This record gives sequence, C-alpha cells and structure tokens, in this order.
Amino acid sequence: MAVAGANLNDFKLLRETLESIPVARPKPTTDAPQGACLDKGYDFDEVRELLAEFGFTAHISLRGKETVRVKRSAQCKARRWVVERTHSWMNRFRRVLIRWEKKPANYIGLLHLTLAVITLRCAGVLFG
Repeated sequence: MAVAGANLNDFKLLRETLESIPVARPKPTTDAPQGACLDKGYDFDEVRELLAEFGFTAHISLRGKETVRVKRSAQCKARRWVVERTHSWMNRFRRVLIRWEKKPANYIGLLHLTLAVITLRCAGVLFG
C-alpha cells in the first residue's frame, strides 16, 4: 500500500505498492500465473514493463481505440470488477472515504484496519 496526495497519478506509486506486498508470493508459472488488474490510468508501457519485472500478467483496461482491437482476446481482457468491488467495499467505511487524518501513518493504519475487517467478513468470521 502506498499513500500520496490526490494530485499524483496512481501509476507513479506502482513500484512502491508492489514492493510493499507483505506476503511472500509464490513464483508464477504457466499453469498458475499471477495477474494484476488495473484500470485505464495504468495504460502505459512503463507499467507493463514494471509488472513483467515483478512477474505479473497485466490485465489493464485500455484507453481509446485499442479497446476494440483487444476486446475479442480473452487473455488480454481486463478484469476490472475485482478492483471496483474492492473500492466499493472500502467506500462503505466513511472514515476511509473522506480522509480526515493529516498524518499518513494514521491513514495507513486505518486502511489496514478496514481491509482486515473486509477480509474477516469475507471469511465469515465477522457479520454486519
């Protein structure tokens, strides 16, 4: 997770985000590739190279006319619903939706708590 001001493009924080993954990932293989689902804001060659460096298969929504060309290929099609679903779940926490904290460390802690609650709810441990 990486936190920055609202005036910074998301793709510029991608390296920091990927480096901060706390769980050791298994090595991607042809039988079990690991995908990264990203939206149109990440549609840059620099991002694709970075994802390849980290061993991810890029699933990025394309901007403009390229979308029509790639739409028929199932391997390249972006799986945006995963990203949108997670953002929707996070937006249910009002304190995360509107950032009141001035210190980044406090906001990161709140994001971790939010994601822990979401994970526990998905696992069936917490209700409500």
